[in-house]
Amino acid sequence: MQRWRGYDAAPGGWGRSVVTIGVFDGVHKGHQATIGHAVSRARELGVQSVVVTFDPHPAEVVRPGSHPAVLTETARKAELIEALGVDVLCVVPFTPEFSRLPAEAFVHDILVEHLHAALVVVGDNFRFGHKAAGDVALLERLGRTFGFAVEGAPLVAEAGTVYSSTYIRSCVDAGDVTAAAAALGRPHRVEGVVVRGDQRGRELGFPTANLLCHRYAAVPADGVYAARLVRRGHAEPLAAAVSVGTNPTFSGRERRVEAYVLDFTGDLYGERLALDFVAHLRGQIRYDAIEPLIAQMNQDVERTRRVLG
Repeated sequence: MQRWRGYDAAPGGWGRSVVTIGVFDGVHKGHQATIGHAVSRARELGVQSVVVTFDPHPAEVVRPGSHPAVLTETARKAELIEALGVDVLCVVPFTPEFSRLPAEAFVHDILVEHLHAALVVVGDNFRFGHKAAGDVALLERLGRTFGFAVEGAPLVAEAGTVYSSTYIRSCVDAGDVTAAAAALGRPHRVEGVVVRGDQRGRELGFPTANLLCHRYAAVPADGVYAARLVRRGHAEPLAAAVSVGTNPTFSGRERRVEAYVLDFTGDLYGERLALDFVAHLRGQIRYDAIEPLIAQMNQDVERTRRVLG
């Protein structure tokens, strides 16, 4: 998959293409259906498939301070999109100037002049241009003017629930990682670099990897989870019991993500790791003594073993 920074990175002599556009945070089942449709249609037409996405999240530029929790970091999103068979990922820098681009100019500059779109595939709720003034109906009218077709990809829903990034963020925020995984088509992932903590887990007999996560990372609600820890360059994930929260037993204030890796004795400091959250085991509990905390941690580890098989 080619990766372009900006649509003006399209090479000279670039032919026709099938384009789909969106933030695609999470690359959830709905996104997969839209992107998959674009890839399939591109193959049928014998042209390249292009996914256009944006960085940073448009919400942060249009409404500073409103950046939503991020379900997939940029590199992870690219990996997931590439796995869908896409030919080109075009990441457009979303600047204040770009946000003011009128809908008609958005179509002409990106889809017509640079990407030479033969077909544009978008979700039913697609909006574009300054103040999100453009919708699918306008895109279809402009397509007739500029010579490209438009196909809408229906929203994906199961049991009456429409899968969207907003819905998945609400699941993660509530600690319902099972529902989040159902919408994503895989466990929700949080990434970070292992940094030194208070070393308290080691003193209790449960040394933990303390993850420093991205400031906007969608971290699940406080509690204890069964997760799989993924290391770069290692094919097999490791089982981990993960605590998210402030360690209330020790009057902690800083919210942390700490993973106790089962049956592991190595050193993870400085490594960039990923945690795939599989199941919520319990909420955060404050204990008045160390002994019941240790007993609970032993139970958490055994439940993690059972959940992860």
